[in-house]
Amino acid sequence: MTVVEERPATAAEPPPRRPNRLWALLRNSWRQLTSMRTALVLLFLLAVAAIPGSVFPQRSVNISRVVQFYNDNPGLAPWLNRLGAFDVYSSPWFASIYLLLFTSLVGCVLPRLLDHVRALRMAPPDAPKRLERLPQHFTAERSGSPAEVAESVAGILRKRRFRTRVREGADGGWTVSGEKGYLKETGNLLFHFALLAVLIGVGFGHWYGWHANRILVAGGDQGFCSSLAQFDESTLGPRVTAADLPRFCLKLTKFDVSFQETGQPKMYSAQVSVSEDHGPPATRRFTVNDPLRLDGASVHLIGHGYAVTVRYTDRFGASQTKVVPFLPIDGMFTSEGVVQFPDVNIDPRTDERDPALQMGFEGRYLPTVGTEGAATSVFPAENAPALFLTAYRGDLGLDVGRPRSIYSLDQGQIAIGELENISGTRPHRLEAGQTWRLDDGTTLEFLGTRPFATLAIRYDPTQSLLLVGSVLGLIGLMLSLAGHRRRVWFRALPVSAGTSGGTLLSAGGLPRTDYPGFADEFRALEKAAEEGTS
Repeated sequence: MTVVEERPATAAEPPPRRPNRLWALLRNSWRQLTSMRTALVLLFLLAVAAIPGSVFPQRSVNISRVVQFYNDNPGLAPWLNRLGAFDVYSSPWFASIYLLLFTSLVGCVLPRLLDHVRALRMAPPDAPKRLERLPQHFTAERSGSPAEVAESVAGILRKRRFRTRVREGADGGWTVSGEKGYLKETGNLLFHFALLAVLIGVGFGHWYGWHANRILVAGGDQGFCSSLAQFDESTLGPRVTAADLPRFCLKLTKFDVSFQETGQPKMYSAQVSVSEDHGPPATRRFTVNDPLRLDGASVHLIGHGYAVTVRYTDRFGASQTKVVPFLPIDGMFTSEGVVQFPDVNIDPRTDERDPALQMGFEGRYLPTVGTEGAATSVFPAENAPALFLTAYRGDLGLDVGRPRSIYSLDQGQIAIGELENISGTRPHRLEAGQTWRLDDGTTLEFLGTRPFATLAIRYDPTQSLLLVGSVLGLIGLMLSLAGHRRRVWFRALPVSAGTSGGTLLSAGGLPRTDYPGFADEFRALEKAAEEGTS
């Protein structure tokens, strides 16, 4: 007879839960993003992404060079513009790499910081059973009880800045655990937090900072104030408006420069009259490495040159005087520029202007003309100055409203014959005080030159944060390179049961990182432990 055993009724077992694939994908993606390897890859990509910013001209730095690049490369420039090559640091792809790197660093550093804090609060682990298996070990006999020897060894380790822990064993022996080298991980974390501070500083500096450039010619009639219309170039952060700019006015009253015999600049400094927030003017001086500090801005001296002063008298006897900077093109200050007179030759009877009678003069200014008559200067100081100009008459093309460089004539107008060369194939040479009479009886007089200073006006609200972050990053890097994690253990056992006259002391050491000097340090500990001295 077969007996069938009846099992008690139980509740139905729930079916196994299926893993959430979306959650698993997000978790694995976060782990990959916050790994140190990904952070290093993103840091490398950020450096690579910054290369186009130094290869191609940037609108935020020099928009005229971008216009010139369009003129020189009409087929390539539009494609580069679509890729953001002229606005690299504000492009979406650069911002994406930047934000991913920031997120990766935060997700990587914060768990390491928590682990580091836990490790600092935890006591060093107890000694392993087989100390002789460690890379460094020794055994010796000491006088005194195991407790006395353990306290003596612990004192030696503390004087050498080891974190120590003394424990009593069940066999009557004592162990001493020592650990050292946490500054390595502290330096690593400090370096990464400093990198985060730099990233935050760069981001907020881009949002709330601004910069502008201005060529300031010496003279009371050539000053400027801090408005966008009076800057040569300006770029405001996304969170900055024109109303946020500080109020100040500058006039260049004096410019001092000296050169070495080779033509290299030795020193140059600018003296300006500055008025802040409609206050009284004050005289200030600043140099290349010592900028002018204003409330809400810093004015940096980044270059200088010569501005030519010419007076043109038209066919009706009306005169116009212009002071025009000529930009240096080499280290000896061979300078190029253009002087344009669009509002000349106006008939006084009809008060009408003939566009075909506009005048433009293009050429070079040489501070020191060479003896061989070359079209380049041989020294940057004004030892033998001369101005070489070519005269053009016709429509300058200034009335069409198209953006163009003010330092060169419109070559398109010359190509279609709207601007005609009326001075021949060779430029006309003028020295200070000389007058050039043109074919229609009009004259151009070279009155002399004035120095000009190239100024960069900057405001970065996170400049101090960037400085602190850079210094802390350097300190953290040095700590991470100089620190070495290592552990040592000592075990003190009585030589024989029931006696207290002798102690068998055994020790072992283990470097947690590559540390070539650990063997010498362990031998020094061995000697100090055997002798009972620090």
